[in-house]
Amino acid sequence: MARDDRLSTDERRLFRGTTTRLDVPRDWRRTFVPRAAYDADAFGRLSERIARFLGTGRFLVYMTATILFWVGWNIFAPESVRFDQYPFIFLTLALSLQASYAAPLILLAQNRQEARDRVQYERDRDVDARTRADMEFLAREVAALRMAVGEVATRDFLRSELRSLLADLDTREDDRV
Repeated sequence: MARDDRLSTDERRLFRGTTTRLDVPRDWRRTFVPRAAYDADAFGRLSERIARFLGTGRFLVYMTATILFWVGWNIFAPESVRFDQYPFIFLTLALSLQASYAAPLILLAQNRQEARDRVQYERDRDVDARTRADMEFLAREVAALRMAVGEVATRDFLRSELRSLLADLDTREDDRV
């Protein structure tokens, strides 16, 4: 608060709403025209839809039909209504323009798909690591159970021990008589 007392009115107006910390940039300018905020994800989704459409047979049929109509119109139509003569320069320009927009859209869609795949691979690795840890835990538990069962007396072992004890008792009784 003591610092604010030392500032002039203009300086207070300048620093109003900002901190005096060095690691925080000052907001010096005010804009009269607000900046348009766009959703980069929306553009990415649109590019994916366009890329998906460009990879379909329907697009190839539409493109082929358009080119055939274009060429047919400019060859067989009356000369007064033709708009692109034989070397079809305008058609070449249109196809180049379409390709120049299609390639970056396809690359953008591939980059977004790659990012989704990377996230999915990380999830799969995490699931795999947990599954391996669970399998190792279960293997240790099964080994512990096998060792415990190995130390437990089985029915056949108890029968054989009882038979040997009975035989010992019988021999002792025979010795006493």
